[in-house]
Amino acid sequence: MSAPVVTGLGAVTPLGLGADEHWQATLLGRRALAPITRFDPSSYPVRLAGEVRDFVARDHVPSRVIPQTDHWTHMGLAAARMALEDASIEPGDVPEYEMAVVTASSSGGTEFGQREMVNLWDRGPGFVGAYQSIAWFYAATTGQISIRHGMRGPCGVIATEQAGGLDALAHARRLLRDGTRMVVSGGADASLCPYGLVAQLSSGRLSARADPDRAYVPFDPEACGYVPGEGGALMIVEDAERAAARGAHVYGEIAGYGVTFDPPPGSDRPPGLRRAVENALGDAGLAPADVDVVFADAMGVPELDRVEAGVLTAVFGPRGVPVTAPKTMIGRLYAGGAALDAVTALLAIRDGVIPPTVGVRAAPEGLDLVLGEARDAPVRTALVVARGYGGFNSALVVRAAG
Repeated sequence: MSAPVVTGLGAVTPLGLGADEHWQATLLGRRALAPITRFDPSSYPVRLAGEVRDFVARDHVPSRVIPQTDHWTHMGLAAARMALEDASIEPGDVPEYEMAVVTASSSGGTEFGQREMVNLWDRGPGFVGAYQSIAWFYAATTGQISIRHGMRGPCGVIATEQAGGLDALAHARRLLRDGTRMVVSGGADASLCPYGLVAQLSSGRLSARADPDRAYVPFDPEACGYVPGEGGALMIVEDAERAAARGAHVYGEIAGYGVTFDPPPGSDRPPGLRRAVENALGDAGLAPADVDVVFADAMGVPELDRVEAGVLTAVFGPRGVPVTAPKTMIGRLYAGGAALDAVTALLAIRDGVIPPTVGVRAAPEGLDLVLGEARDAPVRTALVVARGYGGFNSALVVRAAG
């Protein structure tokens, strides 16, 4: 079996609809963090978010499906369709049991769920819709993509918060090795509703700063947490030989993956992030010097930023590799964030440019953080790092094919 490659990209993000629209805005360093408009946030300590403001569900989702599903699933369906079109794949032309769907989700359909709970409390159980039982389930997007496109191969969902998008891509790689022809994979989340925001606040990691330019500044001495966002990205992952046989355009190869879990609080064992990074490089058969850019997890929480900066400096050496965190423009998208970083990394490889980190005024000593403006540089290999709340650590290596 040859290497797994990415042949189609789909993205729905606060910076645009479609991978290229998102990419162009990212290269310009545009900020999409702004006051929340999806509900009145005035009574909450966090009032900023990265919202997808130009998304209209009926432009992307069959009308009968819209009332059955959550906003998060609508965006996932749109991203999947974009990815299929970008890959020039018509699902009806592929054997249905050879197509799979693996997505990541951390929050599920909380906006849909909140509406139904309000109906329950205010009006009684007779006013709760039948779709409540499935629309907020974290596997709903996987199921709806599978149904819409007739994909009856092995389907699943991974719930490891921000790390989930990388874990889903790694599972797609396993499915290809087991004989699946094509996998729709990545992640999305959309939990910008009161119910969802309260759940996120419980982590203690969200920024309450009101200035959009300084609310999410990872690695900065004034870092104070992160800003939540919505959206994500889905990709088409295929075996390289099959992709070549049908003349597909290839964005890059999924070359390596590492995953670890942090020890319990109070343990004398170190966090598992370094081991995840080293395992990903080992899986790809690469040395640290082979990596051209790192897309950082960039939590924005000072103690967690110190851990990540220390890991990158230890593995790559002081200022040994350019590091970037374009998520500073849009916030952390949870299950959608790392998948979107993977898409952005593939586009950096395609165009030979590293997107910037915005808002950060000073980087830690030893970290070559790409600040302010995009940096032209040959990029053949990129490392994407992600950490999920609860101790999940994942690292994914993508590189130019061939």
